[in-house]
Amino acid sequence: MAAFMESSTLRCAMQRLYAMKLTNGISCTCYARSISSSPSISHRKRGINDSEQGDSEFRTFEIPGLKPTRRERDFFRRRRRLVAPPRYLQMKQDQDWTSVWPTAASFKWSVVPLPLRQGFAEKETENKGVSPGKYGNVELMKPPNFLHLTPAHIKKHCQAIQKFCTKWPEGLNTNKEIDKHFPITVTTSDYSFSSASIRDPRARTVSVALKLSHLKLNRHAWQKMLRLVGDRFEPNTKKLTVTTDRCPLRQQNYDYAMYLLTAIYFESWKKEPWEEEMVEADRHRYIWRLSQSRTSVVDLIKKFQEIKESKKDDPSFKELSHLPNNLKEEDIDSLDLVREYSRSVAEIMNKGENSESLTKYKDSVKKILNLQTEAS
Repeated sequence: MAAFMESSTLRCAMQRLYAMKLTNGISCTCYARSISSSPSISHRKRGINDSEQGDSEFRTFEIPGLKPTRRERDFFRRRRRLVAPPRYLQMKQDQDWTSVWPTAASFKWSVVPLPLRQGFAEKETENKGVSPGKYGNVELMKPPNFLHLTPAHIKKHCQAIQKFCTKWPEGLNTNKEIDKHFPITVTTSDYSFSSASIRDPRARTVSVALKLSHLKLNRHAWQKMLRLVGDRFEPNTKKLTVTTDRCPLRQQNYDYAMYLLTAIYFESWKKEPWEEEMVEADRHRYIWRLSQSRTSVVDLIKKFQEIKESKKDDPSFKELSHLPNNLKEEDIDSLDLVREYSRSVAEIMNKGENSESLTKYKDSVKKILNLQTEAS
């Protein structure tokens, strides 16, 4: 009984397995027949039948839209346009450059009508040993250009901002009048560069300049002012220049410079007791009318005048004929020979000795003593 049950179970399993295989075979055969019986899309489009293809040819599967058709290729070929020539070849000789290059921009080889070259040819065989031209030249794009600041551009800019400007004051037509009404000159600098910050520490520097003649100073205040400012005073232009850069902001440095000028001015007017003991060597500059040299010249001319008065009855006495008669002490400084002598002595004491200054000094002394000069 047990053996019979095992054989029947085995038989059922084999029947079930055979049925499954038979079912799969029939479905595969039907699927293959359906594919072979229905022509492909590409075959239908081309008008090719299955009988013409043959059963042994391998059919490729084409995806519609993956490759452009002939109509699409012809369409894109017709859309191609010819590249226009560079703009500088189409410009007229009287072209308005302000409309071509209105604002600041990098160099464009197709716009600039100039045969520019920049670069370096490393070998003679490279570009025939000549610097590269402007076509596609990156070196021309590196430096900034001023093609947007030509005279025509500046003229248009001035015309545009003219309506915002006021007329120049009528009383300031000369530099002398400007210096009279605006004695102080403030100088600042702005810097423009490419960086992460637009601030430049050098822009904080402020220079304030003015002529000492615009300040009310007496002789003592003038001398003390020159000692306080030192080399900030320019003797040729008579200008005092104060430059400040201690503070971080420009306005702070300007206020500090004005404070220094105010403090120096009032300090120069102060007179300490020890300043009364100043002698000729302590002065900032040699002043002839305050020196011992003037006293010696005045005494010498007085003696000449006395001798001349005593010899006025002697017609043969002509040694002191170069001096005027009845000369007073206050008129001695106004004599031409005394003025020439004072200038020569002051030049030697203030500027130093040289051949020219010594020659002037020698001639002035000979004139005072009425001796024959080399020129005569």
